[in-house]
This record gives sequence, structure tokens and C-alpha cells, in this order.
Amino acid sequence: MALWGHPDFRRLWMGDTISQFGANVGMTVIPLLAASVLNATPFEMGLLAAASMIAFLLIGLPAGVWVDRMRRKPLMIAMDVARAALMVSVPVAWWIGLLDLPQLIVVSLAVGVCTVFFDVAYQSYLPSLVGRGQLVEGNSKLQASLQVAEASGPAIGGYAAQFLGAANGVLATGLGYLSSAYFLLRIKTVEPAPERHPEPHLRREIAEGLRFVFSNHTLRKIVACTGTSNFFHGIQQAVMVLFLLRTVGLSEGTAGLVLSAGGIGGVLGAALAYKIGLMVGQARMIWLIPLVTWPFCLALPFTSDGLGLVLPMVGQAVSMFGVVVYNIGQVSYRQTICPDHLLGRMNASIRWVVWGTMPLGALLGGGLGSWIGIVPTLWVALLGSVLGAVWVLLSPLRTMRDLPVDVSVEAHG
Repeated sequence: MALWGHPDFRRLWMGDTISQFGANVGMTVIPLLAASVLNATPFEMGLLAAASMIAFLLIGLPAGVWVDRMRRKPLMIAMDVARAALMVSVPVAWWIGLLDLPQLIVVSLAVGVCTVFFDVAYQSYLPSLVGRGQLVEGNSKLQASLQVAEASGPAIGGYAAQFLGAANGVLATGLGYLSSAYFLLRIKTVEPAPERHPEPHLRREIAEGLRFVFSNHTLRKIVACTGTSNFFHGIQQAVMVLFLLRTVGLSEGTAGLVLSAGGIGGVLGAALAYKIGLMVGQARMIWLIPLVTWPFCLALPFTSDGLGLVLPMVGQAVSMFGVVVYNIGQVSYRQTICPDHLLGRMNASIRWVVWGTMPLGALLGGGLGSWIGIVPTLWVALLGSVLGAVWVLLSPLRTMRDLPVDVSVEAHG
């Protein structure tokens, strides 16, 4: 494929791959550290999960405006370095005996702020680097890296926590972010200067991004689907580690292995998304694949030790396969129909909604876990996530086969 011969895309891809490995190790060991070493309650686990995601809700919209006003590569490098410093503070505090839950919450919150800027800049940078005609291929390759990291990162993090100590495992996250900054720094393509607004006005520019997203019927359905599923995934995140460690009674290493299962399906989804798009249509795969794969996650509450791990792990792999194919399709659709000068605000507006629902879900999950119990809360989370697919099933995507070719097509449909 064409992007194999694109040196700067390879640098972006390599940096992202290393960063994702570090991030997925960190996302596993921090909750393990809170649950197994700091003895966090379900509500405290919900607070920790919410802290890592609430920045999208609090600053997601202005972040899109600021990203559209500046070059994206230097911003991404700065955010990588800041995230590295924050994550390294965790093992340092552990080594000197000062680590506590409030620090984990503050670090998770600050890393989340940096991630808001990085992710909005990152999705807005790709079209200028590879061109709109190669977005599906580019997103597929980047998702492949993400899914390989999700397949192996939690297992690595789980066993690192078990044998080396959870705090020491956080070091991998910091090193991953530094490596990402190094590879981004080596990209040679000159990024176009951002379009200057004659009269910069934060509120008006935020409104312009929101108007673009919510005036488009298809984008509204995509936002509703992703936002619904993410809200219930936030509920799941609040109780998942407690379910595996305390309800099922797994070791930290085995729990990490279970958390990795979805990544295996995600790798396959990223590898096959381009071909699936050719076979069934790049627009059609956005609703068809979730419809037939997402329900497999309902096997998760049946997890038990030994052979009882097989069915839930297979279910997670199949459902994550569908999640990744859906994400590649819907992100490519968004990038295709959006004008360059609105990319940052479009991505930020969508992320404000779809990521902003996750901390709300996490807080609700922590409360539900304490009130009705961990297993019933897990059922609520999984059923809600599956039902999110109904939104795109009822969208105009059902009458389309492929993505629009012209940026103006569907821009305000």
C-alpha cells in the first residue's frame, strides 16, 4: 500500500506505536496500583477513571479552537513531553514513600488535559500529512498499532505489576511518551500555516465547530452512537478491575491477560478494515459491523478462572474487532467531509461529546457498584454499550456504500 513508502507517515506511525504501548501499560497498572496497593473503594475507582477522562468534557471545545490556530506537530511534541514528566512522578513518589490516591487522581487529570490537545491535533494533522485519499489506509495502520498495544499492553502491565510492582510499571508509560515525541520531531514534511481568522473570537469559533457537527444528520448519529457506547464503557471501567480481582479472584497478571483479549480482535479489525471497506463499502461498514459483533461482549460477566476465561475473552475479541472497524470508518468519514480549517474544531466538538460522556459514566459506575453490586453494574454497562449501535443503524449511512469523494459533499447534509 502507498503509505509504506511515505517516510514521514512511518515516523508518525512508529512514534504512535511506542506511545500506545506505554499508554496501555500505564492505563492498566494505575488502576491495579489503586485497587491492590492503595485499597481503593469502588467509588474511588470511579473517581480515578473519571479523572482520566473529564478533561474532554471540561476543555474539549476550546482546545479545538486553539488547535486550529497553531501548527499541530509542535503541539503534539509538547504534550508528549508533559505527559512523560507527569507519569514519571508516580514511581518517584512511590520510591520515596509518598504516593497516595489523590496524587494518582491529579496525575490522571493532568495527563487527560494533555491528551485532549494531543488527540485533537493528531486527528487534525493526518489529512495534511497523507492527503484525504489515503485516510482509510492511514487510520487503519494507526489503529493496528493501537490494537497491538491494547492486546499486549494490559498483559504486560498486569505481569509487571505482579512481579515488579505497579508503580514501577508506570515508567513504561513515560518512556513511551518520550519516544513518541522523538519520532514526531523527525517528521520533515512542512506543515501548512494555520488559517488566520481575521477577528479571533473563542466563543464564535467554538460555535462554528459545533454547528458543523450538529447540522450534519449523519455526524449527529455517529456522535450519538459513540457517545452512548462510551458512556456505558465508562461505567464498565469503574468496576472492571474490581470485578476481575475481587469478584472472580484472578491474579494481577491474569487480570491483565483478560483485559488484553479485546486487543487481539482489535488488531484483526485494524488489519482487515481496509479490505472490509472495499468489500462491503466504507460507509456501510460503520453500521453493519457493529450490528453483528458488538453483542459478543455480553459474555464478559460469565468470566471464571481456568477454562471459564475462554468464552469471555473470545467475546471481547469479537466485539473489539467491530469497535475498531467502526472507528476507522467513522473517523475517516469525519475527516473526509470536513474542510481543513475546521478539522480541529470538528474533532474537538465530537470528542467533547463522545469522550465527555465517559467520566460521567465512570462516576455513575462507581456509585452503582457500591449500590447494586459489581456484577449487576457490569451488565448495565455492557447492554448499554451494545444498544449504542442502533443510532448508526438508523442513520443515512444505511443508504450509502462508500465515503464521499468531494469534501463539500454531505458537509451540511
